[in-house]
Amino acid sequence: MTRNHRRQFLKLAGATGLTAAGLSACTLGQPKARVVVIGGGFGGATAARYVRMADPAIEVTLLERDAQYFTCPFSNLVLGGMKTMADITQGHDKLAKQSGIKVVRDEAVAVDPAKKEVRLKGGASLPYDKLIVSPGIDLNFAAVPGYDEAAAELAPHAWKAGPQTVLLRRQLEAMADGGTVVIAPPANPFRCPPGPYERASMIAHYLKQAKPRSKIVIVDPKPAFSKQALFQDAWQTLYPGMISWEGLPQGTGFTRVDAAAKTVFTGMGQWKGDVLNFIPPQRAGAIAAGAGLTNQTGWCPIDPATMESTQVKNIHVIGDATIAGAMPKSGSAANAQGKVAAAAVVAMLNGRTPAGASYLNICYSLVGSNYGISVTGVYRPGATGIAEVPNSGGVSPRQADAAFRRQEALYTQGWYDSITQDAWG
Repeated sequence: MTRNHRRQFLKLAGATGLTAAGLSACTLGQPKARVVVIGGGFGGATAARYVRMADPAIEVTLLERDAQYFTCPFSNLVLGGMKTMADITQGHDKLAKQSGIKVVRDEAVAVDPAKKEVRLKGGASLPYDKLIVSPGIDLNFAAVPGYDEAAAELAPHAWKAGPQTVLLRRQLEAMADGGTVVIAPPANPFRCPPGPYERASMIAHYLKQAKPRSKIVIVDPKPAFSKQALFQDAWQTLYPGMISWEGLPQGTGFTRVDAAAKTVFTGMGQWKGDVLNFIPPQRAGAIAAGAGLTNQTGWCPIDPATMESTQVKNIHVIGDATIAGAMPKSGSAANAQGKVAAAAVVAMLNGRTPAGASYLNICYSLVGSNYGISVTGVYRPGATGIAEVPNSGGVSPRQADAAFRRQEALYTQGWYDSITQDAWG
């Protein structure tokens, strides 16, 4: 992507944010409606904020179990030693204070669409007129024999940032120089398609400095991966001979995992490491399935114009849990979907037809401390779901100099600072 193209893209991104904020001209004298948002991550926090921005007369309750939210974006940088857990920790106090949102610390255990209420683990219920569900992912521990929650303590997935991130980092620190790290990502679809390859890069960044004789092997049940050429070019430049990618033929998955032996098995052979990072298949968060929002795929089908569930009326689903067409499962996508859902909810509650939707996604990956790459896209509702607008985005050019890569690395930090402020304040 050229610098001019990037400036145009970011200008459009800013304009879209202003459009969402500009909805605040909505009526303030209407009777107060109740919107409940389940999940305080990139999607849910954004949706809650933008509903209140659009119509302060609406009562917004954000339901989030955890007082601290660890962002998956930048969690790979913790593994690489470039960030700490404190750097990726977000809270909801500032969001509540700035936006007048009520934050409830509890867990949703059931949704009753007929009564329009969310039942909480603590025993209370939250009534709603509109419900926005941003449940994130659940790890499907039943998908691969030998890998369950107990096995994750031996071979961490670290695909939900937090204690697992710390565990994987400690295992890397304890590994002897000359050891092997095996990374086993899942087949599509899964959260953050470039994530396993950024992870390999960040682990290599750490190993190059601390354990330079070590190796990383990516055992991949896919014949190709996101930003592949850019990653592999960067690996050759920054970490020659350290990272190898073993792409398996389509349909060749993992047959079992021996977490104690740090070994993964496939129909094409087995791979053993000194550290095993096994990332299991995923599905929508449990509350989505319990509320009847998922279909046979384990994910949530939605109306591409409003993010409203096609399974249950008056419930909008956003973020990684959704079947969002061409949009990837990313923090940036969840943020954009949160804004579209917020605008649609406010319009519907005020008796209006929601305006046309437009979605933005930008995904930065750090390969080294001064080496960034990215992919961007603009999306709109289409006949078969959310579709990418032709020629609207693109990926970083393969033939770029060191200055361009440094600039992309700076953009990466700027993107993180901007989106976290947009979501949590």
